Amino acid sequence: MSSCKLCGDRGIYLVDQVAVPCKCMQQKALWNRLKMSQLPGMMRQHTFDKFDFRYYSRGRMENGRSYHEIVQTAHGKARQFTELVLAGQATEGLLFVGNVGTGKTFLACCVANRLLDAGVGVLFLVVPDFLDRIRATYDSQRLEYTEVDLTDAAKSAPVLILDDLGAHHYTEWARQKIYSLINHRLNYRLPVVVTTNISVDDLGEYLGERTTSRLFQMCRLIQLVTEVDIRIARRRAGQESTAPI
Repeated sequence: MSSCKLCGDRGIYLVDQVAVPCKCMQQKALWNRLKMSQLPGMMRQHTFDKFDFRYYSRGRMENGRSYHEIVQTAHGKARQFTELVLAGQATEGLLFVGNVGTGKTFLACCVANRLLDAGVGVLFLVVPDFLDRIRATYDSQRLEYTEVDLTDAAKSAPVLILDDLGAHHYTEWARQKIYSLINHRLNYRLPVVVTTNISVDDLGEYLGERTTSRLFQMCRLIQLVTEVDIRIARRRAGQESTAPI
């Protein structure tokens, strides 16, 4: 499946029988140079079929639902999103909300890998690292890319995944960068997947009301809950402890 609807990944398209270079090639070259379009090897292995439901208790919570039922719903919504993207019918993104170690990043990786395997352009960014890379452009003249390169890559990616939009101390500068990115993708109806450990009630305090409002407008809210931190549970069980959850 081609990821560029204009050129079909050929790199050129015809205008009045004249071959015109397609911008998608420039974008892909930029992603490769920035090394942001590929998931690390371990994360590349996370697929929907490998999602482990054993860490989600079947015990009932106060709302009558079990942890297991909630994660099954989240898993199903994430799979549905990927199929809608592949069909060109995705009208909203996903906002995974939950405490540390509840499976948010794993599900985001499942989405990314399903789309990457189908040839869809996916840009996976860890938000703190992305902001650090932008800051680094201010202090060095040797970098191969500029702030505009970084932000344009994130704004134009067919599917953008923002991992760990967490409960950090966001300066007004950081808030503005995040807002500009989210607002652009909302205006151009480009899907975004976000993971955050900020509660729904506190999102506005950390990110600002403008960004929060747009996230709720453009994303389907998916909340994940567990009784334990899955990373700790896996460590105690002797499993791989560094796998993102």
